[in-house]
Amino acid sequence: MTDTAACVLNAPGVATDACRHVYGVYGITLRSEISLTLPEHEDRGLAEIELHTAPASFFTDVTRGVPLGKLLGSWYDFGRLPDRSSYARWPGVGEFFVSGDGCRIICRQFDVATAESFHVYLLGQALSFALVKKGFEPLHATVVVVEGEGVAFVGASGFGKSTLAARFLSAGHPVLTDDLLLLHPTNGRFLGYPGPPRIKLFPRTARRFLGRAASGVRMNPDTEKLILPLDRKQSYSKPVPLRAIYSLAGPREVFRKQRIRFDTLSPRQAFFALVKNTFNPRIVDTDRLQRQFKQTAGLVSLVPVRKASFPRVISRLSSVRDAILCDLNR
Repeated sequence: MTDTAACVLNAPGVATDACRHVYGVYGITLRSEISLTLPEHEDRGLAEIELHTAPASFFTDVTRGVPLGKLLGSWYDFGRLPDRSSYARWPGVGEFFVSGDGCRIICRQFDVATAESFHVYLLGQALSFALVKKGFEPLHATVVVVEGEGVAFVGASGFGKSTLAARFLSAGHPVLTDDLLLLHPTNGRFLGYPGPPRIKLFPRTARRFLGRAASGVRMNPDTEKLILPLDRKQSYSKPVPLRAIYSLAGPREVFRKQRIRFDTLSPRQAFFALVKNTFNPRIVDTDRLQRQFKQTAGLVSLVPVRKASFPRVISRLSSVRDAILCDLNR
């Protein structure tokens, strides 16, 4: 396609007037053709994005002649079209087209995927493309709410963000968002916005901290990690000011007898820690990089960023939680 953005509106099978559901997530108003497990939302959000479905033929057409590739360590196919729109496909889950301006997402759930799995990738990975195109900078972070303020854990997949959040959750601190964090500056602070009311955990962690795992659905066919819904007491539905960010040390940086340690990062160190944990590294336009630089610099000037080092031993997480709570009150 030479003018993909224009063709989307007239593509066969894309019903652009079928957005009968209106939801709020990450501070965004999402007008959706399909039903999602999100709160209904009529208020105007930070931006508005439409969600539509299309048959396989639409995606075959839109990707014709477009080279697809994978980033090192990723398992999804990605392609960028001449008009700056994007295509992404997760095997066993679904495929997604995001318009160049981020205003529309066209999606198709694969037959083998569960609705829960498809929605996780739709409202996380696919939506992140639209958010970046709309001018936002999502972080790869999980956030819990402590005394009405957000405490964020950032780190790559496998660093234990959700597991640590589950320990806070079991002690009565609700989850604001799991995996994707959208921030917006307001009155000299950064507000963090609520994500979908769910958390992703391995069965052992779910049983230990939440007392349940049977209610979870696997995130994708290649992992045992479960998608667990959270009720109103376990999730937080309003934006909160961000109090602190903890950059989690990687599992290979610590050992079983590691003492719990928090090191305040310099502005330069904090800047690189956050840029490294951007949620979407695929889009590297000059405009995006300049915006990312500006927002990250502003963020580290207002919010303390500390590196958290602790042993990856599940029985020690209560001590880690207590140490973070004490550190917050220093």
